[in-house]
Amino acid sequence: MSSPESDADDALYNVVINHEEQYSIWRADKALPSGWKAMGNPRLKADCLAHIEEVWTDMRPRSLRDQMD
Repeated sequence: MSSPESDADDALYNVVINHEEQYSIWRADKALPSGWKAMGNPRLKADCLAHIEEVWTDMRPRSLRDQMD
């Protein structure tokens, strides 16, 4: 659970995506976890979250979307 203090974070984050086209954020000063790649340039947390909200319109994993098509 996040607190208002953590939401006001001024650290830079990367928007990251995995092979299932699921999104998350990851601090830019940390090594990316295996299986994830950064999308674009590091930015503020709020900007990352706004970007994810805009682009991740179907939350189903890619494998499920493919199976249902």
